[in-house]
Amino acid sequence: MEINFIQTNDSDYEVTKDEAKALWRKLIEIRSFEEKSIEAYKEGLLGGSLHPYIGQEAVATGMSAFLNESDYMTTTYRGRGHALAKKADPFKLFAEMFGRIDGYCKGKGGPMHIANSKLGMLGANGIVAGGIPIAVGAALTAKTLKNNHVAITYFGDGSTNQGVFHEALNLAAVLKLPMIFVCENNLYSEMTPISDSVLNEHLAERGLAYRILSYVVDGNDVFAVRKLAKEVTAFVREGNGPVFIEAKTYRLLGHMFGDTEIYRTKEEVASWKEKEPLIQFKQAVEKYNLLTEDEMLAIENEVKASIDNAFERAKLSEQPSLEEVFTDVY
Repeated sequence: MEINFIQTNDSDYEVTKDEAKALWRKLIEIRSFEEKSIEAYKEGLLGGSLHPYIGQEAVATGMSAFLNESDYMTTTYRGRGHALAKKADPFKLFAEMFGRIDGYCKGKGGPMHIANSKLGMLGANGIVAGGIPIAVGAALTAKTLKNNHVAITYFGDGSTNQGVFHEALNLAAVLKLPMIFVCENNLYSEMTPISDSVLNEHLAERGLAYRILSYVVDGNDVFAVRKLAKEVTAFVREGNGPVFIEAKTYRLLGHMFGDTEIYRTKEEVASWKEKEPLIQFKQAVEKYNLLTEDEMLAIENEVKASIDNAFERAKLSEQPSLEEVFTDVY
């Protein structure tokens, strides 16, 4: 068994106009939401820390293209992009982040613990690698109930050094569970370069260690991720066992808002900005003549207006009452 490196060709970029519009709409929606979240943090509308997803939008957008609403998902404290890609409502996400009653968890989850069972979102998780075993449990449920659901879990490169990561991969492999492991390798475990703590050139090698079909993909190329997602989602749903994906990407901002970023150079950040998801999408659109500039601008303006509206509405949502503290608690 060897790592599968996803290679794209011209045909992988020949999508319909509607498909190209949908991809652009989702990329812009996630980027705009995250930019607005930073604005909210500056205004003091949310507490704790904010960990932006800016620069990694192509992973969530591409991987969600073939998921059903009922499929299970766990994510991290950087998971608002994953939630939006799974068709979460921006208004409810903002309201949750602001601790308001209209949020997905009635304001009790906050920005790091958003969950909604109707969308299969089993929770964002503030603990590194914390969502991985939960998703494996959901995959076991899917296999037991034979409901044709798959489970997907997103985690960072630093998670692969946690013990629970290895236990979860082994169990999923042994039980042949309908599980998609997505490692978003953005090169840094918080402020520590992953190369300082892991000798593997590709983290997908860790999937192979458990005899799991493993892939490496350019996580900034939404077309490449989408191509892989179509293949692996069908593979897993057909009962062939788990897959492991290493999506090589880069967070364009610090680990969290306010990060001084002294651990990486300006030159490194600048080089990644040249190949970030929105830039790569625009280059592909131009090369394959998928959309016009006017069509892309119209979508961008429409999405940004929608995000602004959701943001302002969420600000008006009320705080939960004291009695609400004791509801939905298990």
